[in-house]
Amino acid sequence: MQEWANQLCENRQFGSKMTDSKYFTTTKKGEIFELKAELNSDKKEKKKEAVKKVIASMTVGKDVSALFPDVVNCMQTDNLELKKLVYLYLMNYAKSQPDMAIMAVNTFVKDCEDPNPLIRALAVRTMGCIRVDKITEYLCEPLRKCLKDEDPYVRKTAAVCVAKLHDINAQLVEDQGFLDTLKDLISDSNPMVVANAVAALSEIAESHPNSNLLDLNPQSINKLLTALNECTEWGQIFILDCLANYTPRDDRESQSICERVTPRLSHANSAVVLSAVKVLMKFMEMLPKDLDYYGTLLKKLAPPLVTLLSAEPELQYVALRNINLIVQKRPEILKHEMKVFFVKYNDPIYVKLEKLDIMIRLASQANIAQVLAELKEYATEVDVDFVRKAVRAIGRCAIKVEQSAERCVSTLLDLIQTKVNYVVQEAIVVIKDIFRKYPNKYESVIATLCENLDSLDEPEARAAMIWIVGEYAERIDNADELLESFLEGFHDESTQVQLQLLTAIVKLFLKKPTETQELVQQVLSLATQDSDNPDLRDRGYIYWRLLSTDPVAAKEVVLAEKPLISEETDLIEPTLLEELICHIGTLASVYHKPPSAFVEGSRGVMHKRLPARTGSGESAESPDTGSSAAGSAPEATPAVIPSQGDLLGDLLNLDIAPTTTPGPPPPVSGMQMGAMDLLGGGLDSLMGVAFGNPPAVMPASLNAPVSSGLGDLFDLGGGVGMPMGAYVPPKTVWLPAMKAKGLEISGTFARRAGVIQMEMTLTNKAMSVMSDFAIQFNRNSFGLAPAGPLQILTPLSPNQTLEASLPLSTVGPVMKMDPLNNLQVAVKNNIDVFYFSCQYPISMLFAEDGKMERQVFLATWKDIPNDNESQFQIKDCHLNSDAASNKLQGSNIFTIAKRTVDSQDMLYQSIKLSNGIWVLAELRVQAGNPTYTVSLKCRAPEVSQCVFQSYEAVLKN
Repeated sequence: MQEWANQLCENRQFGSKMTDSKYFTTTKKGEIFELKAELNSDKKEKKKEAVKKVIASMTVGKDVSALFPDVVNCMQTDNLELKKLVYLYLMNYAKSQPDMAIMAVNTFVKDCEDPNPLIRALAVRTMGCIRVDKITEYLCEPLRKCLKDEDPYVRKTAAVCVAKLHDINAQLVEDQGFLDTLKDLISDSNPMVVANAVAALSEIAESHPNSNLLDLNPQSINKLLTALNECTEWGQIFILDCLANYTPRDDRESQSICERVTPRLSHANSAVVLSAVKVLMKFMEMLPKDLDYYGTLLKKLAPPLVTLLSAEPELQYVALRNINLIVQKRPEILKHEMKVFFVKYNDPIYVKLEKLDIMIRLASQANIAQVLAELKEYATEVDVDFVRKAVRAIGRCAIKVEQSAERCVSTLLDLIQTKVNYVVQEAIVVIKDIFRKYPNKYESVIATLCENLDSLDEPEARAAMIWIVGEYAERIDNADELLESFLEGFHDESTQVQLQLLTAIVKLFLKKPTETQELVQQVLSLATQDSDNPDLRDRGYIYWRLLSTDPVAAKEVVLAEKPLISEETDLIEPTLLEELICHIGTLASVYHKPPSAFVEGSRGVMHKRLPARTGSGESAESPDTGSSAAGSAPEATPAVIPSQGDLLGDLLNLDIAPTTTPGPPPPVSGMQMGAMDLLGGGLDSLMGVAFGNPPAVMPASLNAPVSSGLGDLFDLGGGVGMPMGAYVPPKTVWLPAMKAKGLEISGTFARRAGVIQMEMTLTNKAMSVMSDFAIQFNRNSFGLAPAGPLQILTPLSPNQTLEASLPLSTVGPVMKMDPLNNLQVAVKNNIDVFYFSCQYPISMLFAEDGKMERQVFLATWKDIPNDNESQFQIKDCHLNSDAASNKLQGSNIFTIAKRTVDSQDMLYQSIKLSNGIWVLAELRVQAGNPTYTVSLKCRAPEVSQCVFQSYEAVLKN
């Protein structure tokens, strides 16, 4: 249809523009017969008129396929206008008349050698549009000539024809070598030929993602950038989209490309601007943030994005959807441009809502005053949907900017006083979230909320109010009456309200058991006996059994302290955000969904990722999600909550059958389990933090069956074999005889069956007998302490040597040492007390239950800030990846998954220290290269150096 439109537009330049309508008004009865006669007329003008009538009939939907042979006969003409019309007819009917279409082949071949380049191009364009298998083979030779034609107009048309032909018969195109010719056209002297060659190759590459057709290198990139300045706007878009798929070698090349792409930001076409923004957003990932150019680039990106907002509403909406993604990735680009997102009175609702969303994302302590003033204004508008969103936005500001919380609550109370029903209901919903974010701070407003109880008619608002009453029942004198009023119409309420009411009344009962016994029995009866909702019934039965069997446990479960809600609950998941940034300027960036979610038959859709930042040791599998600060206290560590898709994946992969274990689990003391923190509390947690608290996040089983949810990221190709034994360092002299009045102690540390052993050799080089041995440790980084007395049962005679093994625990007093694994020891005997210090390998603290689940590993890797990542090199190591994995597993360094990229094996590993700190590792092993690279991520980066030393010791011994 597009081709027809193009052709018809071109035809308007020929002949009379005023009389074309006459071809659409004929009502003759024997029309086909008359047209046939006219088409076979000797007069050229009459022929042309007849063909125009045929095209007119075809355009309005009449079947004129019976005239196929007569129209094809008209191809033999020098008249360009007539030739275009005949080709237009051919494109439409060739599929329904494939046998007749072969008649046109000779004319195509002849026209491809016509002296007029317009006719050569027209022939090759039509060839690509005739989707008939029978004639494709005949078109190869003419196409080959046109690809090497001297005229650039013909070459650029032929380039697009290759993509069309590939869609009909991919094998034929590959066999005929057209793809190589297309690659050669990237070096063409004409920029439009280059742009069309890039467009054709990109189109083919999308349907064959593994073909590596666009094998870009610095030389070809330079040619594309040169052509970028000279081709048309759509050619620029093709080239920019192609550049976005290239990964520069280093930050210098990345900067060079950015400098040459930046001028496109001032282009009049918004599609060119967005394509340029996409390239710059991708390549900025590789620029060091302390680079001057990085700051300059951030400043240059803001004005073109702001300019897009002065277009018509539809374009504004597309721009705003893209800006929404950009602001989530890099809010600093538009942090000073808040005012352009203020809503205008005549903006359509879809633009208003999108602007509101971006305002919240840009809200900060610096601009919160003007944002709140705007939002308060919006809350008095007449558009109900917009007002609701504005009220909710005030609540989001309170949660995001703590300093503004009081002003936000005050603003919400003012809005509640307006008594506008839908405003009051939205305000109550957001105040509930504010209570969750700032407990015990703004509860004084509860009385005002309770006054509006009767006006609530929306399920979400009713559920929010019920939650508030149940959560703060001890502060509300008539809480039981308020909840009882909701109970009267229990069966008419929505499921959301019913569930909330059930929980609220159980909370109330646990807080005021004597006064509310009847109420709780009534709600449990309604939920379990009178309801047909399985969710409600199940929750009712759980509460009933909890309350009847163990009220103390019920209190711990129902009244447990709730985690604080996060600042931004509607942020796009980081991996998806990266993919969408790579699709800026396309439908994916408007839908905020990856192409695979809405493109039918998306077998060819590639998942794109941003490149890793140079110099940070960050791999493509460890995106910077900008999570918690490195120095945050362990108790403030947020739980890693998998996305909804991950949770579904876990549910689908649950093994319901009882698991059988090959042997007893490794011994883990209650104290150790209590101290466990999945995300690693950091070294600060070693000092002054009680070990008895239960962990915030505890996997059900660290050795549970691995979910397949990460199949696209981790490929466990080449399974890991049986682990070897744990590495034990050779003994060294800790206490020389000359410093200990003849007593020499040498030793090492080992971990056997989950127990740390201090293995010592004691030699008496004095003249007297030694006895009454005892040992004591000073406070140390990991709480190492003797688990019992030093067992030397017989006196140590002169020149005698004894072996002693001392089991150690990790529940002793803690103090950070320098170096971290330093241990100060005092040994006493009948002669004196002697002091020495030694260093234990940190691998002795690696626990047997340190194998993390894949889902947890990925979420934790993303959650640990990239500043906590350290990279080391292990030299002169000659093991393959499987042997290295087996050896490391013997020392409780567990391989979670393995990937192979460009003949480089990447092992993803987890380690759990005895105090609950987790260390995540990525070990890169290149075949034939004796130097391994290990990247370590941990919430306590101080341990990384010691862990690296253990890696080196295990792998090289």
